[in-house]
Amino acid sequence: MQVLEQAGIPYDLVVGSSEGSLIGAFWASGLNADQIDALSKTGGPLTVFNFSLFAGRGWIHGQRLQDYVNDRITQGKIELLPRNFIAVATRIEDKQPVFFQTGNVGVAVRASSAVSGVFSPVGIQGVEYEDGDESLPVAVRAARQAGAQFVIAVDVAPRLKDAPPSTSVSRLARETTRRQRIDPELLAADFVIQPDIGFKTSPSAAFFVKARQAGEDSTRAALPALTQALTKSAMPALPEIVSSQ
Repeated sequence: MQVLEQAGIPYDLVVGSSEGSLIGAFWASGLNADQIDALSKTGGPLTVFNFSLFAGRGWIHGQRLQDYVNDRITQGKIELLPRNFIAVATRIEDKQPVFFQTGNVGVAVRASSAVSGVFSPVGIQGVEYEDGDESLPVAVRAARQAGAQFVIAVDVAPRLKDAPPSTSVSRLARETTRRQRIDPELLAADFVIQPDIGFKTSPSAAFFVKARQAGEDSTRAALPALTQALTKSAMPALPEIVSSQ
């Protein structure tokens, strides 16, 4: 984000899936990259996670994450944000992606970030939702549905070729499935940025610093090609829009 801002590349729409919805919501709310970076360094896990042995189908309720967003994004509703924003969640019933483009910002981010088995599912109008990563980790089609003419896709998922020999079979299967969701979306983007953050991820501060630097480096290196590609545009396909009201 910081590199794109410094390069003066404008944006009209932000689409976020899973933790990307949290960052995306703040970016769409009008905060710049430096302000979001500063916000990310305040507090700790308990700032956004309310752990509980009694949370349903997970050990984090998600209410604290919802409140964290709503307390800091004063507009309250997605449709009132200064920039267009879409949070991608997964409808549990049929594992299909759903795009929240209206309604409460915090509820949409909570639904998009509700990692299965970790967060309790989020019920909205009688329908349960979970992490957007379970259906569409990189949602290029959401941007197309909203009318985007030029889509920059950012893919931070691990690459199978980087998996160390000790990687478990279950992890390899999980990442293979994820790549099967991501790769077709990347083909529909006008430009793709893929920071090399390695195969092993971590919730540590050191990893976040490393990942942020990798993102800045890869985006900066891609700027000449991105500037040239901005003359192109495309427009494919589409799922359903639901309000998080």
